[in-house]
Amino acid sequence: MLKDAVPLVRCRRALVIKLRHHGDVLLATPVLTALKAAAPQLEIDALVYDDTAPMLAAHPDLAQLHTVGRAWRGWGPLAHATAEWRLFSQLRARRYDLLVHLSEHPRGAWLARSLGARWRVAPRYADRGRLWSGSFSHRFALPATPRRHMVEWNLDALRRIGVQPAMEDRRVCFVPGAQAEASVQARLSASGLEPGAYLHLHPASRWRFKCWPADKVAALADRLAQDGSRIVFTAAPDREETQLVEDIVARMQAPSVNLAGQLSLKELGALAARARLFIGVDSMPMHLAAAMGVPVVALFGPSGEREWGPWSVAHEVVSSAHPCRPCGNDGCGGGKVSECLTTLEVEPVLAAARRLLEKGREVRAA
Repeated sequence: MLKDAVPLVRCRRALVIKLRHHGDVLLATPVLTALKAAAPQLEIDALVYDDTAPMLAAHPDLAQLHTVGRAWRGWGPLAHATAEWRLFSQLRARRYDLLVHLSEHPRGAWLARSLGARWRVAPRYADRGRLWSGSFSHRFALPATPRRHMVEWNLDALRRIGVQPAMEDRRVCFVPGAQAEASVQARLSASGLEPGAYLHLHPASRWRFKCWPADKVAALADRLAQDGSRIVFTAAPDREETQLVEDIVARMQAPSVNLAGQLSLKELGALAARARLFIGVDSMPMHLAAAMGVPVVALFGPSGEREWGPWSVAHEVVSSAHPCRPCGNDGCGGGKVSECLTTLEVEPVLAAARRLLEKGREVRAA
């Protein structure tokens, strides 16, 4: 029994803070689920950046969602201060008993000190000094080695305060919503596609050093089309990402459906949920597809699949045999091109996709 476990029965409200990118926020959703399961009476709020809010919106265990505007720093001093004060007032009015901070962001330490929560938990960082350690009542240990999945790393915050998450509470949760579901269904119908009758390929990433070359993606898509599969491409509404998909489509012999840059995050989740298989690189859409329960083929280069691989879903990770991976660098030598990806051939990716598709056919036939 943990001697300093937090008595959750005495808590009415909790605030979970995750000020990171989209995928990071999505992989933190099991914290909400596990915390609610441990304390059903608890109202759980979250604080994230405004652009990542769709990752948590409509989560069944979320009471209120608060956001920090990424653009605030670019505003004038008065407008910025007004926005900050409005957010702080909203948070203070909630009178939190528990604060769970899931990153190294300094805002979490400041809020831990100023909001008055009795119990406050955050990662243990040796280089943050007394200001950091004095801001929290509990600090959870970082892994001795970095090879621990981020879902479990986030859940370590709860383990530190006495909550042992059940396996069924560790699933990543994403709710597309009725509007996104209807929009995607209309798009599929317009393209002559039925749910479960297409493969979802998302070859782009905000980090180009994580991407597989366009010619190889095109070759893979053509081979899958020859097997009888329809192909649907997506990408973020970023010109560099949409150009990558356009380049891929131009190289293909088979027809495909290109929805790159046309979908919201909620629609992307709804589209992934209807696919027979998702194929992509280490990116938020890969985690989103896994959250929707879709089998995933994930291509990994410089990043580590043990920490960032598909979670709680049938999947195959395809990577090269380079002894230096995962290096965590933005390309070899920081040159923005990762040889562990550029040298990865089509055949192992195609074989992984075929294996997962065959398993899916076996499950449907059973």
